[in-house]
Amino acid sequence: MTGSSFTTQALVATDRPSRYLVQLCKHFGHKIQTVWTEHEGELYFDFGTALLRTRPEGLHITCTTSDAEALDRLADVVERHLVRFGAKDELVVAWTSTGQAA
Repeated sequence: MTGSSFTTQALVATDRPSRYLVQLCKHFGHKIQTVWTEHEGELYFDFGTALLRTRPEGLHITCTTSDAEALDRLADVVERHLVRFGAKDELVVAWTSTGQAA
């Protein structure tokens, strides 16, 4: 990505962060480029990138795009899938925008 970038982050509380990380990466891997291990994952969409990291307290997600509209779209796509996959665990994604970086 060139120029400015827009970023938002979320820490999704779960005692099974690795399970959800792998599930998201495998799911999206049928459509886009993905790379993952049990503790880290990367989702490469045409309009941005989502980085996934397991933490003791849950799954940390960082979404980065080149514009604010794409950021909203990327965060929405990742959130909808994660919440659907984690319906039994009632996962909640609360994004914290870190804004625009030059």
